[in-house]
Amino acid sequence: MESVARSPWTPLHAQVHQVLRSRKLLTSNQSLLLAVSGGQDSLCLAKLFLDLQPKWGWNLAIGHCDHGWRSDSAANADHVESLALSWGLPCYRRTCSPSEQGSRSEAAARQWRYAALIEMAQVGGYGTIVTGHTASDRAETLLYNLVRGSGSDGLQALTWRRHLTPEVTLVRPLLALSRSETAAFCQTFHLPVWEDATNMDRSYARNRIRQDLIPYLQEHLNPQAEKLLAQTAELLQAEVAYLEAEATQLRQQVQPLDRAALHRLPLGEAPLALQRRVVRQFLEQQLPCSPTFEQIEKLVALISAPNRSCTDPLPGGSIAQVEGDWICLRSPQ
Repeated sequence: MESVARSPWTPLHAQVHQVLRSRKLLTSNQSLLLAVSGGQDSLCLAKLFLDLQPKWGWNLAIGHCDHGWRSDSAANADHVESLALSWGLPCYRRTCSPSEQGSRSEAAARQWRYAALIEMAQVGGYGTIVTGHTASDRAETLLYNLVRGSGSDGLQALTWRRHLTPEVTLVRPLLALSRSETAAFCQTFHLPVWEDATNMDRSYARNRIRQDLIPYLQEHLNPQAEKLLAQTAELLQAEVAYLEAEATQLRQQVQPLDRAALHRLPLGEAPLALQRRVVRQFLEQQLPCSPTFEQIEKLVALISAPNRSCTDPLPGGSIAQVEGDWICLRSPQ
């Protein structure tokens, strides 16, 4: 396959280059695994990073995850591998086995995909995985999590950078671009986009949000709805980071090192938003699964409850109980 030539410096190149520098997302000479599905966003990402590589000195590779759901998924994977070869880049590909496919839910697919990318990164010695998530994805994720009852943490879930493991970091450098911008970029440089038929399948909630809900909001409420939703996620990210840091500091003050307990008096003087975050962090440490909103609220209520008050059994069977100035987590007998 004929390689995609490096392009002239365009405004989109300049924008992504500046985002990487100003947000300190990446450094020079890093080893990066680019997650490439073959769709327009990931091909835009790959083209931009190939063109930026001479300035940054990166060691690049392509990673492709084949869920095995579509009849053309193997051909899709071959297409991506051929592109990687034409670009002179190593290509790592992983196919989801029938036993791993499970219920084919969006959440399960995402979990498998990240696990596969982490494995590729570890095998190849790539410390950073780079994905082509855009502002459009950010807007859709905000709406998806909003209707699921998520708090501010879930509404800003698509962040610019986060650790997947202590050794592997995820970076999303295209969060300021819309899907229409990545499409125009691909058209300008005649990139061979592989059209994924499942993107039109309305049985998936995210596709209904993309095809029905956001266009409805744009037509009937605000033409800039997608852009403003992504902007809201960006604002929430900074606020969540601040509140989480404050909650961590407070939790370290009210949680002793030698037992599963919280000191009620200083915790009770904090704003409710910090109380909830401290309790959530505490429960995430102690429980076998993430706590629900209802479970967090039950512990928050114990901050001002009478002595010996307690919660219903929590996941794993433990119970939170007031013991004087403390909320103590008691394991099942």
